[in-house]
Amino acid sequence: MPKQVDYESRRRRIAEAVCLLADEHGPEGVSMRDVAARAQVSLGAVQRCFRSKGEMLLFAVDHVGDRITERVRARLAAGPAQSAASALGGAASEIALLREEHRAEARIWLAFVAQAAVSEPLVGPLRTSYAALQNLFVRLITEAAESAADEGAAPPDPQHEAFTLLALADGLTTHVLIGHLTAEEAEEVLHAHLVGLWERLGTTRP
Repeated sequence: MPKQVDYESRRRRIAEAVCLLADEHGPEGVSMRDVAARAQVSLGAVQRCFRSKGEMLLFAVDHVGDRITERVRARLAAGPAQSAASALGGAASEIALLREEHRAEARIWLAFVAQAAVSEPLVGPLRTSYAALQNLFVRLITEAAESAADEGAAPPDPQHEAFTLLALADGLTTHVLIGHLTAEEAEEVLHAHLVGLWERLGTTRP
């Protein structure tokens, strides 16, 4: 009986290999043959999963975005009793990729962002990932504002606040990666912004 192939699992394995190579050489330096060798599968197996290098890179971008989003959701699920403001702070910290164990992921993400500036096909997946993260911020900010409504606070614009917070978190990733800020300094910047946001929401600091 023919062996059943879990193509989705294989696609994720290939995406991990793409990420490792993109971290080493940039997305433009990734080849399907090198990916096959790194993933320890045949070139034919890679080609059966992806019709072209471009399609393979698009999947890898989605894979990294999904990994970040799932990590944020897992952190939120782990503390269901936490306040919306506290949850927002935790989510922002995860998205900023400031911890040492996420440094490679940060390099990969920024490599894809840089490549998207000259490769239009990569723009769509990146926008989709950013939109998903921004929508998460909007939800958490809205919940925090609603919980403070009885205190007479003037509700902020959740979309504007979410856009600002996402841009800050994303920018801090770059500043830490190039050594302009330490991870601790970036955390302080992020925390200071969140304190101001909590004040605008009329909530107390978590």
